Amino acid sequence: MTIFSKIAAGEIPSYKVAESEDFYAFLDINPLAAGHTLVIPRHVEDDYIFNLDHETYAGLWEFAGKVAKAIKAAIPCKRVGVAVLGMEVPHTHIHLVPLQTEGDLDFRKSPKPSFTPEQMAATAAAILSEYEKL
Repeated sequence: MTIFSKIAAGEIPSYKVAESEDFYAFLDINPLAAGHTLVIPRHVEDDYIFNLDHETYAGLWEFAGKVAKAIKAAIPCKRVGVAVLGMEVPHTHIHLVPLQTEGDLDFRKSPKPSFTPEQMAATAAAILSEYEKL
């Protein structure tokens, strides 16, 4: 069981922004920007997105699209960027990052912004509220 599986199962705390029976979205604890969200399939632990079956792959992107709309509504940004790296945690995941410029999607950026637990909780609540309106 991966750390992301444990997060989706509620065994490890997270800042949830959206969920469905098959997918879970939560704030990245090492974000590139406020609202940086990870989207994962709940029941698949493969670490390579292109190994997913068609139904899971399509469902993951549909769910991520809805989450991105919620992020855009909750966080002032020009776009929500998308990245699929999958190198750091062995579980398929999509990064959704609020962007002002293309340079905001640089994972090598240092230092990365830091947010208090209260700020993270407020951001997650704002995105979840927007998600629930969709």
